[in-house]
Amino acid sequence: TEKRTMASLPFGGRYRQVDFALSNLTCAGVRHVGIITRHSYQSLMNHIGSGEEWGLELGEGGLEFLTPYAQSKTDSYRGKLETLNSAMDFLEYGGEEYVVMIDAAILSNFDLGKVIAAHAASGKDVTVVTKKGICNGSKLIDLAVKLDDKGEVADMAVDYAANEEYLASMDIFVLNKQWLMNQVKECVARNEYHMDRDLVLGGWRAGRVSVNVFEYEGIALYNESVQEYYNHTLALLKKEVRADLFGRSHPVYTKVRDRVPCYYGEDSEIENCLIADGCLLEGEVEDSVLFRQVTIAEGAEVENCIVMNDCVIGEDAKLKYVILDKDVTVTPGALVCGTKDHPIVIKKGETV
Repeated sequence: TEKRTMASLPFGGRYRQVDFALSNLTCAGVRHVGIITRHSYQSLMNHIGSGEEWGLELGEGGLEFLTPYAQSKTDSYRGKLETLNSAMDFLEYGGEEYVVMIDAAILSNFDLGKVIAAHAASGKDVTVVTKKGICNGSKLIDLAVKLDDKGEVADMAVDYAANEEYLASMDIFVLNKQWLMNQVKECVARNEYHMDRDLVLGGWRAGRVSVNVFEYEGIALYNESVQEYYNHTLALLKKEVRADLFGRSHPVYTKVRDRVPCYYGEDSEIENCLIADGCLLEGEVEDSVLFRQVTIAEGAEVENCIVMNDCVIGEDAKLKYVILDKDVTVTPGALVCGTKDHPIVIKKGETV
């Protein structure tokens, strides 16, 4: 993510992480979409384009990019509430009753219609979607929620390594639009800019914000570190993970980039891999995910690796526990080995 935003991070051979959030929104009937972008968002804009693949059109009332500096009210990003304040015209446009906020770092295939219905039925100010089993006492959670015996919120914490009793927020919120607009104006006027800390947690502790919790039962992949990204990408080799993430509720749409079919050489050996189109495979690949247009030369051995678009792995090279960003060239005979807990990352365009 040094030169790209988290939302445009390639995932799963064909996708970008933003594809999951956009697909969840559009399949729930959301057609008025704003994308909050902080930095290095050129690749994200190139990927999304006009939004045609998701049934959206770039322009007023459809899909818009909301940069935190769009109206020159600030020169640094301090939080979602400040961005929403600078994009108040976007919120005011249209007659929608609710706002859905969703993050691109946590991947799921989600029927957001159920969440919106649950929020409307609850009568609460905010509905936060949570996931059980993520909190483990060591992973920092953006927003951790603890429920009482009646299913009501008993405690909340922000940026906290919560224990197993807590539910982890999936950074998905449903709010009444007019209420949100009023709260944004109030918070910013008091120098409060953080969505989780100032609005949700601060408002709940002050007794002015009521919070409803929706527990998600499906698979949610928290790609918030290199290790998590590596583990979750290779988890796609499991049939049950693929079935949940790509077939649970609706298709996951992405930018169409058709390539020729893969070529498997006469002596190639491919076992338990997820391979995108356009690859040229002459060597051995095992327990790996290959993106489009990857070349594996004769005699090369690739194991437990993630290889992104247009990489070339030379003859007799050996790779194990490695993440190759786009356009990497591995020279013939090279040996690159990490470990399961510390995979090696090779930057985009490098030669090793």
